[in-house]
Amino acid sequence: MRIIAFIQARMSSTRLPGKIMLPLLGQPLLLRMVHRVANSKYCNAVVVITSTQFHDDVVEKLCFENNVNCFRGEPEDLLDRHYKAAIAYQADVVIKIPSDCPLIDSKVIDEVISRYMEACESADYVSNLHPASWPDGNDVEVIKFEALEAAWKEANKPYEREHTTPFIWENPQRFNNINVTLGIGLDFSDKIRLTIDYIEDYELIKAIFERLYPINQSFGHEEIINLLQTLPHLNYINSKYHGKYWYDNHLNELTHIDEYINKQRKNVH
Repeated sequence: MRIIAFIQARMSSTRLPGKIMLPLLGQPLLLRMVHRVANSKYCNAVVVITSTQFHDDVVEKLCFENNVNCFRGEPEDLLDRHYKAAIAYQADVVIKIPSDCPLIDSKVIDEVISRYMEACESADYVSNLHPASWPDGNDVEVIKFEALEAAWKEANKPYEREHTTPFIWENPQRFNNINVTLGIGLDFSDKIRLTIDYIEDYELIKAIFERLYPINQSFGHEEIINLLQTLPHLNYINSKYHGKYWYDNHLNELTHIDEYINKQRKNVH
């Protein structure tokens, strides 16, 4: 079983452009994240997958200079980019991780992969996101190549192409989807935000990294939770963004569409 971790990265973030190159103790944020993902004991390789757009040349250059695998593909069709990268690296299993999770815990990655391995005969997709319970920024999706290929062939909605996996996890009657939770009764998903979309996110991530990295270079989510509980003022830095997810916008769009359709039907009758 060849397990490949793909970190999707680009320079053209709309909310915080160039965020993947922001410094964390003297190294670009993206490189720090690659090192954390590479601590996974199950992944055969870690690959940064970026776009073919010219402003992502710098991503390829960073990877080349630091002996990091890099693949370039479709700018907006992330499903196509993941699928073709999976073929290029002969992946039996794809680990999808966004580059806005620089503090991701390799132990969390391995826990989700381990759950997939336990059920690999029947599982198509295992994640820790549906529903989320881990601190936001520990996003791990494990996808069987055959499921990814089916999505690549059949998904036709823009958000399905852009976000890679919705076609799989929105069709549970077809795909066997499994979720890994933090623990019974535990949910930090809307209380701790370790992902980076805004400058406040970066300020928190930088503060955490500077405090924990010198003590333990492989610090994980438990150390982060303990730190933020000990120093709650740190968690306040980006608290106004707690609980904000891209999928909320999608759900709102679907609600507006349904309301519009129902209104039109009433007008017809």
